[in-house]
Amino acid sequence: MSPQERLTDALYGLGWGTVKKLPEPAAVRLGQTVADLAWKRRGKGVRRLESNYARVVPDAGPERLAELSRAGMRSYLRYWMESFRLPAWSEERIRTGFDPKDVHHLTDGIASDRGVILALPHMANWDLAGAWVTTKLETPFTTVAERLRPESLYDRFVAYREGLGMEVLPHSGGTAFGTLARRLRDGGLVCLVAERDLSASGVEVTFFGDTATMPAGPALLAQQTGALLLPVTLWYDDSPVMQGRVHPPIEVPQSGTRPERTSVMTQALADAFASGIADHPEDWHMLQRLWRADLDPARPGPGGTA
Repeated sequence: MSPQERLTDALYGLGWGTVKKLPEPAAVRLGQTVADLAWKRRGKGVRRLESNYARVVPDAGPERLAELSRAGMRSYLRYWMESFRLPAWSEERIRTGFDPKDVHHLTDGIASDRGVILALPHMANWDLAGAWVTTKLETPFTTVAERLRPESLYDRFVAYREGLGMEVLPHSGGTAFGTLARRLRDGGLVCLVAERDLSASGVEVTFFGDTATMPAGPALLAQQTGALLLPVTLWYDDSPVMQGRVHPPIEVPQSGTRPERTSVMTQALADAFASGIADHPEDWHMLQRLWRADLDPARPGPGGTA
């Protein structure tokens, strides 16, 4: 493990070990302070966040984009403060900490025993949403986690999420898809954060007017298993309770080849994500490149190539 990796692991360990012991108002203040400091430094992640917001809110001027990026960093740090503290939350706090709209799409799907796939973008606190599902709905589920470096940090995340009642599979290794398909065929629930493609086999979609690639997995799993595919978007308001919406199911097209059906379904997923992100852009925590034009250094997107 390199010195940088040891430092990263130590900082996350400090967060989980210390922040969860703070009173909630102190944790909120700490998160806002760290967010504002990071925003003022205008490092690579903040500049990329602002550049991504320029696509989501194309008519925003520099002042509006600066406001959005500051609010975005505060939302991002709220995610971290909540995540560090979630293992110490009571079951009642978790049950009342999330208020999703149209949750009947999910509960009806669970009751049908056909299997359900929840697909989310990186909005608000997807870990809290997952803890709510395992606690309020008393429904376990399976998810996939990106392998992080150092390995000890990945192990921390797996242990954290398993402690919240999730089954966590590694993204790499090639076995995750088969395991997810088996869980769905058994009538289980699968939750996937699904707007950022981590493979070389993503599906091209139009996202806020330009080309991006998104994972094919949710659409392929729905086709292969017959499971219900439900987009979910999340956001914060001024209360301690996170908000969310379960969108209507994305149906498998009746005609077309498998790649054509996958393309149609993934575009529908992207459109659902875009509707939620457009309504609450500051709660979309995308501090990485996403669009094809930004991934190609010869084609800089809005705001440059941060």
